[in-house]
Amino acid sequence: MSYPGYPPTGYPAFPGYPPAGQESSFPPPGQYSYPSGFPPVGGGAYPPTPSSGYPGAGGYPGAGGYPGAGGYPAPGGYPSAPQPGGAPSYPGGQGFGAPPSGAGFSGYPQAPSQSYGGGPSQVPLPGGFPGGPMPSQYSGGQSPYPSQPASMTQGTQGTIQPAANFDAMRDAEILRKAMKGFGTDEQAIVDVVANRSNDQRQKIKAAFKTMYGKDLIKDLKSELRGNMEELILALFMPPTYYDAWSLQNAMKGVGTQERVLIEILCTRTNQEIREIVRCYQSEFGRDLEKDIRSDTSGHFERLLVSMCQGNRDENQNVNHQLAQEDAQRLYQAGEGKLGTDESCFNMILATRSFPQLKATMEAYSRMANRDLLSSVGREFSGSVESGLKTILQCALNRPAFFAERLYYSMKGAGTDDSTLVRIVVTRSEIDLVQIKQMFSQMYQKTLSTRIASDTSGDYRRLLLAIVGQ
Repeated sequence: MSYPGYPPTGYPAFPGYPPAGQESSFPPPGQYSYPSGFPPVGGGAYPPTPSSGYPGAGGYPGAGGYPGAGGYPAPGGYPSAPQPGGAPSYPGGQGFGAPPSGAGFSGYPQAPSQSYGGGPSQVPLPGGFPGGPMPSQYSGGQSPYPSQPASMTQGTQGTIQPAANFDAMRDAEILRKAMKGFGTDEQAIVDVVANRSNDQRQKIKAAFKTMYGKDLIKDLKSELRGNMEELILALFMPPTYYDAWSLQNAMKGVGTQERVLIEILCTRTNQEIREIVRCYQSEFGRDLEKDIRSDTSGHFERLLVSMCQGNRDENQNVNHQLAQEDAQRLYQAGEGKLGTDESCFNMILATRSFPQLKATMEAYSRMANRDLLSSVGREFSGSVESGLKTILQCALNRPAFFAERLYYSMKGAGTDDSTLVRIVVTRSEIDLVQIKQMFSQMYQKTLSTRIASDTSGDYRRLLLAIVGQ
């Protein structure tokens, strides 16, 4: 997708390009502070790179389009993905521990003993299927994951790590030379941006302006086109700003891109949501909750407003008695009565921690002999169904969540490049290693092979450099 301007005409301004008279300080003092150490535009000392990288505990959720036919994973799943070139939709995070022996979850793969948050602890890779027989088919006619070798254990991991011996001024000089004169050395650009963390890219951007008195992003835009341009610009956006910008874009103009709202607000940690809300206000001068209320309605509006508060319980301890009680409440609010008590579903799915929801889903399967995802598909429809399912799917296995969205972004005629770019960029420092492994298990083909067959040119080269083999 080619942006005529950056951001596209009418979109909010990219950080680092203050209006006249505000060049010395952006954002204005006291407004928004980028969590990953976004450097001052005018230069100055760069903040130290956080030891754990960006973001902190909780992981940085990413993007993905919803599958079309076949749903995700129960019948009556998400609406079909946007057409290639459409506006962005957004990402999720990682999954949790294996349930005790009990009924399975509609072919949706599980992530054994994986902690919420993407911390450094060593945990088993996602894979396997909970107690009970494996279903014969995965959504979309795909087989369930292949068995995972018992020896394959590793912590949540991104494909991009901060570069050692990093020198922002040296990288700025490399980029300057790559864009100077006739033609552009795209390989030099790929070598730099695909091997630096987002925090390091912000420092390169500031160093470039200090050294040359020019804006790196504007120079890149003048040299690049189409999907390559979109990918490069996404890589240079601070992650929190990327979320806020995507939400603003999703509600700007005629129509609303509900998938973007769902994938951001239904998957983020409390801290991330609060930072997004602050950034949305400081960068665009708008109140996120008010914009949500004006662009959505009914039970979908209530779910998003609940998510927008950033008040989900994040205690990692599971209360199994509460899980049993919640399972009973959800059954009585849906399958166990004529009609549906939507507020009960909203209350439980909006307030309980992801590990707690995982336990509730297990209790529900044992009690109702039907999994909760399938019940949500029977009781709800449209955007509120998609939102509730997104929450449950992230509680089950976030790497599988993203793997499926990557698959559907490249399935069929054409490629949904915006979804592909968003997931690859936003998960590249969080759990893209696990997503790649889930992709291979679910679809018997590597992610890099699929990307290579669906993309071309420098765009393909940069995507593959980020994804790795």
